[in-house]
Amino acid sequence: MEPEPSAGDPVGEPELEAVLPPAPPPPERRGRGGAHAVRVAAGILLSRLAGFAREAISGYFFGVSAWADVYSTAMRMPNLLQNLLGDQALSASFIPFYSKMLAEKRQEDARRFAGAILGLLLMAAGALALLGVVFARPIVAVTAPGFVHDAEKVAAHLVAVDRYALTVQQVRVLFPMAGLLVLSAWALAVLNSHRRFFLPYVAPVVWNLSIIATFVLVGRRLGGAYLGPLAKNELLYAAAWGALVGGALQLAIQLPTVLRLLGGLELSFGTRARGVREALRAFGPVVAGRGALQLSGYLDYVLASLAAAGAASAFRYAYALFLLPVGLFATSVAVTELPEVSRLATDEERARRVEWAWRQISFLSLPAVVGFLAFGSLVVRLAFVRGAFGIQEQYLVTMVLASFTIGLLPATNSRLLQNLFYALHETRYPARLAVLRVAVSVVAGGALMFALDRIGVSSFVTVLFSDHELYLGAVGLGLGTSLGAWLELLLLARGARRRVPELHLPWAAMLRMAGLAVAAALLAGWLWRLVGHSLSRPYLVAAVVLGTFAAAYLGGAVALRFPELKTWLRAEAE
Repeated sequence: MEPEPSAGDPVGEPELEAVLPPAPPPPERRGRGGAHAVRVAAGILLSRLAGFAREAISGYFFGVSAWADVYSTAMRMPNLLQNLLGDQALSASFIPFYSKMLAEKRQEDARRFAGAILGLLLMAAGALALLGVVFARPIVAVTAPGFVHDAEKVAAHLVAVDRYALTVQQVRVLFPMAGLLVLSAWALAVLNSHRRFFLPYVAPVVWNLSIIATFVLVGRRLGGAYLGPLAKNELLYAAAWGALVGGALQLAIQLPTVLRLLGGLELSFGTRARGVREALRAFGPVVAGRGALQLSGYLDYVLASLAAAGAASAFRYAYALFLLPVGLFATSVAVTELPEVSRLATDEERARRVEWAWRQISFLSLPAVVGFLAFGSLVVRLAFVRGAFGIQEQYLVTMVLASFTIGLLPATNSRLLQNLFYALHETRYPARLAVLRVAVSVVAGGALMFALDRIGVSSFVTVLFSDHELYLGAVGLGLGTSLGAWLELLLLARGARRRVPELHLPWAAMLRMAGLAVAAALLAGWLWRLVGHSLSRPYLVAAVVLGTFAAAYLGGAVALRFPELKTWLRAEAE
């Protein structure tokens, strides 16, 4: 995510495929990679389904409201630790070095390296979690300035709840939770390096289930769907403690397998172990890049806090749906490819591996783009419309989801190109592009948010029995995010071509996939119009329409003999 490209060949020319056809990896490598990707996808699918259940039950109790804004903002703030010190940042700096040690049969070095990285993470995550608890008030004031004066508004009977006080209360519980999730990311990196992919990606299910159980048990005790202000306050606080317990459980279920693979843990708090200093040098630029992306996310919520009530929660609900294909299709392929690309010796091998993985991601992400744009309202209704979440909320979240969907393709494919840079131990270029992406996303998103926040949902749909109006500010934030993501992808592709000239991305194949997805959507849309009014249950309409869309796309892929489908089927058979 950063630029150093010179004015080379333009990016994205379909005719490049004719110069060097994208030869896939050898059959034995291809099948194994596909099988690993399917395991990751299965774990992520279960995790995302649990996440949807969590978001749906929070929507059941809070709807799109001030309390939902608090829940959305508070749950995001401590993720600063997880995303800066864990997840992709840790994978990018840890996996290439650790995987290489494993490939060279240096088990003792690998164990010491893993123990030293864990020790450094314990110190960093513990210190930052403590600072988050102590300085919760100024952190919330900076990251959600629109909440700061809520106490005065409550006294003047302008709003029903002091979002600032509630968010501070939540954050003091959730920062320690984030420290536990950082350690879970370390466990994930170890497991991925050993080609154990299912466990670390299914582990978040227990975190989600802990929160869900808290909502169900405490929510029922407090009275059910339509709670009063004090009961909602209590439910919010209980959910934070449920998240903390879930973080501990997520780490605990991974540790036995991690310790067995390591052959024991040699915990240390220095940098003498072989590879640690090199990993830290790679870690710095990745953290800077992740920090830029985190800053973008926090600025989105800062802006959302300045918009009309409901903007932050609408943003969160739509983003939860958006992350499903990103996680399933991008992460499932990208995370399995990083250890494999790191083991390859030549640029030609790396290029062919990336080209093959790009096709696998695009084969599934392109129909997701078309499906969200065509049938987003069905998906939102199926996922969220119940309890306090009504028709007005459905229309707003659908429009926010569409604004994110415009950037879904770069969101899924960029990570694969980032992996190529990480495998080359080049972390500064992606970091600089991350900063550029953030600048574009925030400036464009902020301008669009303030412009669209003047337009109410009632301008598009008649809403009956509603005591409040929702506005379209969150749509502008989504559009800014998509614009920044596209800029990042194009510059990543350009930079990758300069560093690995053998890389030729399959743009023409993507056009064929997109054409098939549009044809499938037209068929499903025609069926929706035909039977939509005759089916009384929303889930039946969604099942018929979305099922037809998926079947038409997959059937077309079989008829047209798309090689990507064969790879996934072969992987499932292994």
